[in-house]
Amino acid sequence: MSVTKEAGEAVGRAGGGERRRPRSLYFGVFGLLLGMFLAMVDGMIVGTALPTVVGELGGLEQLSWVVTAYLLTTAVATPIWGKLGDLYGRKGTFMAAIALFLAGSMLAGLAQDMGQLIAFRAVQGLGAGGLMVGALAIIGVLVPPRESGRMQSMIGAMMPVAFIGGPLLGGFLTDHLSWRWAFYVNVPIGVVALVIVGVGVRLSGTGRSRARIDYLGVVLLSVAILALTLMASWGGVRYGWGSPRILGLAAVGVAASAWFVRVERRAAEPVIPPRLFRSRNFTVAQILSFLTGGVMLGATSYLPQYMQFVQALSPTASGLLLLPLMFGMLGVQLGTGALIGRNGRYRRYPILGGAVLTVGLLILLPLGTDTAVALASALTAVAGMGIGFLMQSTMIITVNSAEPRDMGAASGTVTLLRTLGGSLGVALLGAVFTGRLRSGLADRVGEGAARRLTAGAGQLTPEMLGTMTGPVRSAYRAAVTSGLHGVLLGAAVLAVLGFGVAWFVREVPLRSAEEPAG
Repeated sequence: MSVTKEAGEAVGRAGGGERRRPRSLYFGVFGLLLGMFLAMVDGMIVGTALPTVVGELGGLEQLSWVVTAYLLTTAVATPIWGKLGDLYGRKGTFMAAIALFLAGSMLAGLAQDMGQLIAFRAVQGLGAGGLMVGALAIIGVLVPPRESGRMQSMIGAMMPVAFIGGPLLGGFLTDHLSWRWAFYVNVPIGVVALVIVGVGVRLSGTGRSRARIDYLGVVLLSVAILALTLMASWGGVRYGWGSPRILGLAAVGVAASAWFVRVERRAAEPVIPPRLFRSRNFTVAQILSFLTGGVMLGATSYLPQYMQFVQALSPTASGLLLLPLMFGMLGVQLGTGALIGRNGRYRRYPILGGAVLTVGLLILLPLGTDTAVALASALTAVAGMGIGFLMQSTMIITVNSAEPRDMGAASGTVTLLRTLGGSLGVALLGAVFTGRLRSGLADRVGEGAARRLTAGAGQLTPEMLGTMTGPVRSAYRAAVTSGLHGVLLGAAVLAVLGFGVAWFVREVPLRSAEEPAG
């Protein structure tokens, strides 16, 4: 967010110190990157563990909230941590965020029911909100301009690595230890990050400011996000779309959003500076980031359900079978970044990304109960490539569209909107998945049996499914496949919207570090 408002001014002052002590500088930066990596990987690590988690704790209708609670509180906490860093010192607030994140991780591992798990994931998210923004702010102060490109490349490469490693690690720990270790594993890594940052990062006391926290803006943003997420999650599943509760949530979400925009225009230190959206390219990039976040998190959260329940794979194997998607995303991100850096042209890539992502999601629709595992895995690569085109190009467009003084706010905004898109996307697509799963079961085994299989009292893990009678097993596998098809169709709609929006990008020349935004 606007957390790094003074970072650009302090970068030059840090340059001389970097020459005298490069080793200690980059030792500290490694600790900051480790903290960022924790926040990234934890949004993905539970995906392959979710079928087992829901089987043990029950609450299929709450499955999406294990992911949504984390993303939601991360988004809400991000601007607060940024302002706290401005007020009380960035290093101290970053370390406090790690400590809160680790506390949430331990509590999530100890959860005894789905409600507790969701609540503790929310605590995790509160801490994670300070990891990304805090690390970026400190790096902005520590690293001189001539090294900032290398740092951005490292940070850009971390995200796909986290997306690849998260599902694999979650599946491996679930198979060989317990799904609870998907949370416990954060503790030793977080402790190492705390020690490195404590020893290796040195900031002068002059970096603090009198920044004010836009409390009203934060509250309104939180209310809007929560209302819209609940509406997306409950609509058509728990309550009808035309029910008073859903309509009421929609009204609250729209009203809070409108009030938030009005408050931000007048706030001295807005959560999201409205001036950023004067650039058409910046606005378009944020819409694309929002849609991409919804598609990416929706696909990676529900494909493991298909792999484990329908293809009868272990959590580790289901994570391995998502590698084509992850490597497709990583390869395209790296290739697109190199091409844009070589010729400075980027407009074609978000358009191409929207088209490729749409095709990639649609070619997954033929997945069925008898689809070959290798084919199901390979087909995910196309969607991964589409996501890679969109993620890389939107970040470059965002950075190119913002003035140097707003670089921290711009980076925070694109991260926030991608997180919000993921939160709403997982909730909405999760509601579609659950609704189609239940209706598919009811059609095949009857309403009563369907209720028992999906309710908390009928907790069902992939291993337990294998012990059931043939007709029940076949019915459940078909219902999960139907649920996945609903998720893919919903995600394809988002991808088509992204393809349409991408045509509004203008080919503004990339500027050098010294040039103002165009």
